[in-house]
Order: sequence, then structure tokens, then C-alpha cells
Amino acid sequence: MAEDDVVPKTFRALVESADRKFARVRDFPSYGRAQGQHYFHKVFKAYMRLWKYQQENRAQLVKAGLSRWEIGEIAGRIGQLYFGQYMRTSEARFLVESYVFYEAILKRRYFEGGEVKDLRVRFKELRFYARFLLVSLILNRTEMVKVVVEKLRALVDDCKANFLETNFKEWKLVVQEILCFINIDTTFTIPSSRPFRYCAILDSHPKSAPYVARYHAKKILKFRDAVVMSYHRNEVKFAELTLDAYRMLQCLEWEPSGSFYQKHPAEPKENGGTVDYSGASGLIDMNLAADMTDPTLPPSPRKAILYRPSVTHLIAVMATICEELPPESIMLVYLSASGKSGHINASQVETSGGSRRTRKSILISHNSLEQNCSAPESHVNGVKEYSDYYDNYLWLGPKGNGASNLYPGDIIPFTRRPLFLIIDSDCSHAFKAKRGEKAALLLSPLKPFFNDPSAADISQNGSQFTFFLTAPLQAFCQMVGFSLSDSDMEVLDASQSILSTAFSKWEVILCKSPNLDLVWGQVLSDPFLRRIIVRFIFFRAVLSAICPAEGGDQFLPLCLPELPNSLSSKSDVVRCYGAVVPRVLTQVGLSGPSKNLYSGLVPS
Repeated sequence: MAEDDVVPKTFRALVESADRKFARVRDFPSYGRAQGQHYFHKVFKAYMRLWKYQQENRAQLVKAGLSRWEIGEIAGRIGQLYFGQYMRTSEARFLVESYVFYEAILKRRYFEGGEVKDLRVRFKELRFYARFLLVSLILNRTEMVKVVVEKLRALVDDCKANFLETNFKEWKLVVQEILCFINIDTTFTIPSSRPFRYCAILDSHPKSAPYVARYHAKKILKFRDAVVMSYHRNEVKFAELTLDAYRMLQCLEWEPSGSFYQKHPAEPKENGGTVDYSGASGLIDMNLAADMTDPTLPPSPRKAILYRPSVTHLIAVMATICEELPPESIMLVYLSASGKSGHINASQVETSGGSRRTRKSILISHNSLEQNCSAPESHVNGVKEYSDYYDNYLWLGPKGNGASNLYPGDIIPFTRRPLFLIIDSDCSHAFKAKRGEKAALLLSPLKPFFNDPSAADISQNGSQFTFFLTAPLQAFCQMVGFSLSDSDMEVLDASQSILSTAFSKWEVILCKSPNLDLVWGQVLSDPFLRRIIVRFIFFRAVLSAICPAEGGDQFLPLCLPELPNSLSSKSDVVRCYGAVVPRVLTQVGLSGPSKNLYSGLVPS
């Protein structure tokens, strides 16, 4: 009898040991290069040992009362660990390993058919689906996302029916969040659309490659780290990943040049028949990750994805990354947030309740803040005054107090290291003051420009500026109100081909320009940053052509230092190629007022 107890007792001891190690690393921050790496090695080793032990002794453990959901929980913990490592390192192999384990749990139905009346087990299953959804979403596994969404929705309904005394309101919100997310994300609305990630086949331009390769500056910087933060009221999100952060996250990663996202591995077979996953088999295809990753690609830059951070936390993260930045490296900081806590749109006021007098006072306050934000700047000898650093700010908090304000002056200390700063806000122009060391700045327009004004709602569609930097063609279609579908792919492919030609020419001009500022010259060798720069040029060219003359500056983005005049929105090469894509779409896909409005994009 004692011998029969050895395996279960050993298993329980391994579970307790692995759980203790997991608790130690679960709340480690997802930024920093050397934080607790030895702990992660230990916890991975503990769980792999546990997983192997339950595989080798499955029959005895099941006989001793081991439930299938317990096996699923172990696999889920391993998937959770791999996803945590992906968030810390941005290495795709960890994301794929996480997907492998989560997919195995789903296909082997470890949680299904378990203790239906055990609320604790049901909550574990709910959390598993939510985590698997996040991994599948980042991997762009659209079909799997749809499958898991339906399973999560069915499980929430089942739990509500079986546990009447428990409130599942939060899980209903989770379902609503993911449905809203996939309805807006073009990856799901247009399955054949191009990926946000940098594809070595689609995004590299052969004609510009020799110029990029031979370009030499006094100092070439390597892009190694990024901080990505988005903070808006009621913005589209799933879990702690907002739509804008999701787009920027993928924009700063490599897409393997193989069939990464189209690969659907065949189910393993035994003796010519399909494996029955409802049985006791615990094998997981660990070789799948090797098939889905691309060893020929360089590592993607590390990214700290921050969801609704406090100002002090954001500054602490930036300081940590800046301190650990290797020599001759550059840090990208992407900040998307509203300017000043009073910035709300009229539709929000109309639906917020309260008396007419209250709504009127709010609108008056809102308008006065807008005027302050876009008011002419005070200068001394052409340079903004120091006080301007604290007149405007980004708003990062639930309350309108000073502790939630991120001022342009807060960024100054980080300019001591090379910095590539992207500000997406209705107060972005406040960051153009020339203080501190030179940094590369891309600043969004103060207002978005849409054919349909309702599309300007960030809480419904995400930011227009971020969308143009991550998916310019899809963003333009959204701007003009051109409804995309797979039936339009021939037109979109033609437009994308023209756009690629334009980007290739603009890259050549950038590299050959004799008056290119060193700030830009130092980053041209990096494909991610170079792609963002040329997309910015396209965005600026489109807006320059269509914005009204009166008050048009508030609809235009800015870059500092200035790019060469040969790539300004008025230059022939930019006007010509920047207008061809809109011309293709307007001639084929638009009609009536919309076509007339955007016909101005075609140069005379």
C-alpha cells in the first residue's frame, strides 16, 4: 500500500514546489533585462519536471484520483509562464510555446466534463479561455479566436445557469470586450489583409536596400527597447491590451517569412486513426514551436506594454529601461493619451446625463481647454519658453489632479539617451518645445480628419494616427469611409503595390539626402523605425492634400527635427506617389461626395 502512495505523494510534492516558485515570479514586472531571470529558470525547470512526471505516471495518478482538470491546470501554468516570458523578451518562440500548450488543453478537453458543480474549477476554465484568447489574438490566429470566444460565451451562460448565487458580470464584460475588439480589428474583418508585423518579403524594398545598406552616419543606433502606453476613456481593449497598443506591439515585431500564421499542423494519428484527446494521453507536440518560428530573423526589440499606468510608474519604467539600454542603442517611447482631463467630446456629454445647464458648462470648459491647447506658443528668440512645458499635458488618471498629468518636461531627462518619441494626443504639439538633447519626435494631429465624423471616436475605432503608422492603407480606407472586405482585395493589392513603390523611393531619398538631420540618419538602418518614418510621410501627404485651408494645421502631424524638403508634403515625389493610392481607391471604391472630396489628392 505504501508503494502505491509513493507516486501520488511525489506528484503532490512536485505540484506544491512548482506552485511556490510560480507565485514568486507571477508578479515580476514585464520590463527590465535582468530582473529575476534565475527565478524563471527555476520555475520552468520545476514545471517541466512536473509535466514529465505526470506523463510517465499517468495511469497510477488517475487511479489515485487525479482529475483531468488538474492536468489542464499544469499545462495552463506552463503556457502562462511562456506568455510571461514573451511579454518580457518579445521573443516569438515563447509566444508560440504558450499557444502550443493552450491549444493542447483545448483539444484534449482537460476542463470539459469535469466537476460541473465545482465553482472553483469553472473559474479556472474561464481564466484559461481568457488567457488563450489573448495569446491567439496576438498571434493573429483568427479562426482559433472565434472558436474560443464561442466556448467562453457558452461557458459563461452555463455558469450563470448552474451557479445562481454567483455574479458573473465581469465575465460577461470579458465576452463583450473580445467581441468588440475583433469586430474593429481589420485582421478579423478582412482575413486576407496584410499583417501588422514587419514581413521581410512584403515590407523590404529591393530598390532601396542598397542605399540603406551603404548608408553611413557618424553613429548608427540599434533599436533595442520600446515603451508602449495607451490611456483613453472607454478605449477598445481586451484584458490589459488596448487596440492601439495591440497595433503598435505587432508593428514592432518580425513576421516570420514562412507560413507562420497560415500553418495548421495535422493532428497526430495512431495506427492510421485520429487520436482521442478525451483519453489519458498527455503528449503535447513540442516540435510545433520549431516549425512555426523563423531562426533567420533577428530578435525583435523588447517592449514594455503598459496598461493605464500612473505617471510615476510610467516614468519608473522608462528610467529602468533607459538605465539598462546598451551603448549606441535607441529607445522608442509610444504614448497615446488624451490631453488634459477636460477633453471630452460632445457625444460623451450628451450621454452622460445631468441638466442642460451642466452639459453646457462642461462644453464651455471643454472648448476653452481646446483653445488653450492649440493656442499660439510663446517663444523667446524662436525657442519655446520653459513654462510651456507645464501648460499642457497628457492625462493619465481617473481623477483630474496634478498627480495624473504627464508634462512634456517629464520627458526631458530621458533625452540624455537616444530617444524616438511618438506622441498620439490632442495635445501632442505641446511636446515640440526644444529643450534637452535632440530626440526624434513624431507628433499626431490635434484633431483627426474623417469623411464620417463619427469615425473619429477613439473609444470606437482606435487612433487614426496610430492606425496610419501601423497599417496605412487600411487606415486610409477608414478615413474616407471605404468599407473593406475580401472582395476588394484586388483593388487593395494594386494600391499596396503602388504604396510599396512610393516607400521604396522615399527611403532612397532619405538615404541620399545631403541635409538629413543626424537624428534621423542614426536610425535609418533599422527597418522598424524606417518603416514608421515613411508611413508618417504618407500620412502627412494625404492630410496636407485634403485638409481645409482654414485651421488646417490642427489636422496635420509634425515631426522634429524636420525631414528634408525633398520629402515634404509639397514635394513632387511625395505628392505624386502619395496621391496614386487614393486615386485608385477613389476611382474604384468611392462615389458621390466622398469621391469629390478626395479627388483633390490627385495632383494637377
